[in-house]
Parts: sequence; structure tokens; C-alpha cells
Amino acid sequence: MILVLNIFRWILKTILWFLIVSVVSTIVFRWVPVPITPLMIIRCVEQKQEDKDMRLKHDWVPLEEINERLQLAVVCSEDQNYLRHSGFDWGAIQKAMKQNKKGKRIRGGSTISQQTAKNVFLWPGRSYIRKGLEAYFTFLIELIWSKERIMEVYLNSIEMGDGIYGAEAASQFWFKKRAIKLNKDEAAAIAAILPNPREYKANPPGPYVAKRKVWIKQQMNFWGNELDYDKDDVIEKED
Repeated sequence: MILVLNIFRWILKTILWFLIVSVVSTIVFRWVPVPITPLMIIRCVEQKQEDKDMRLKHDWVPLEEINERLQLAVVCSEDQNYLRHSGFDWGAIQKAMKQNKKGKRIRGGSTISQQTAKNVFLWPGRSYIRKGLEAYFTFLIELIWSKERIMEVYLNSIEMGDGIYGAEAASQFWFKKRAIKLNKDEAAAIAAILPNPREYKANPPGPYVAKRKVWIKQQMNFWGNELDYDKDDVIEKED
């Protein structure tokens, strides 16, 4: 009986400490740049195990130093309901579940908020535990961060090439220029490789990336050229 009570207390303490650490770290990252993520560490270990040169390029820049074309491109390609949801796009999730039941391969229904939560706090994988933690951290960042901050962290942390993380490093690597200088075609090219950034190339693009880039640019034309983080409708259509 004593052993059971001790185990129970240990579980409660573990849960309490996890809640405290997760909330505090989320509050800290509301203002402090994220220096490194679990995925970056995992990729470095994988490179070492495969006898590859270790590469980790990651240059944090404020959101205002990332061209709005890239912000728009990733919204159009990854999450067109970005500011209209509270972290979860239930319509996309239901669609993904229906397609999965049919045995068809499709991209998941993860939002930019979910991807940000996974990139910053967790590890890649499809286990129920990881997905549950992803939902928890998605709830936290939507509660504590602004949509603008979520976009800033997302664009500074996401994998955009083999060993390339964040918009600034990706812009320098693929196009030899700063993220603020990206044009529409270049922004769409970077967004186009996000489904598999270690296999696809933004420059020069392969057939799949080139085709996807055309679609993203069409979506960018449709939705407009600016993101408005202060309104319910994230993207204003052009007249």
C-alpha cells in the first residue's frame, strides 16, 4: 500500500513539474528567441550517425525582417485558415480522417500553430503520446502567444532544408539573400519544399516543387499581399 501511494505521489509530482515547466517555458518564449529545438538536435545526431558533415544553420530574425511574401506563401501553402482558428482546423482534420479511412495518402491536417508547437517543444513522430502533447502545447501557445508571435517562431524554427532552419538561413542558403529581400517567386519556392525540406530543393526546383510553386503563387494572388494579425480575417482579398 505504501509503495502504491509513493508511486502515486511521484506521478502527481511529475505531472505538476511538467505543467510548471511547460507553462513557464511558453511564457519565456513569448518574448525570447528560441535558440535551438529538439528537431535540430535530432538531425545533428542523425548526421553524425550517417557519417555526414554536421550542418545546423539557424539565424533568428524578427518577423519584420522576414518578407511578407514568405509569410503569405506559408499561410497559403500550409494553413489558409491560420487566423480564423484557435490552433486546430477541425475541417481539415475531419477531411484527413476521411481520406485516411479510404486508405489514401494525403498530407495531415496540422495547422501552423500545431507545427510550431511540435517544432519548439517536441520531437517528430506519430505516436498518440506525441500527438497529445502537441495538442497541449498548441493550446498553450494559442493562449499565451499572439498569432504574430506564433508566425515569428514558426518562420524562425521550421526545417527548410537539410540542416537549414528558419527563413533567414533558408533565404541565404537557397537564394544568397536576406529573408526581407525575397521576391514572390523565391518565397513560393521555399514554401513549396516544406512538405519534405530535406528531399526537395527550392533552387533549382524539381518538377514537383515547380508545380507546387505555381499553385502557391496562384493562391497568393487570390488572397492578397498582406497579413493583418489584428483582424479576424487573416488575409484580405485583392479587389
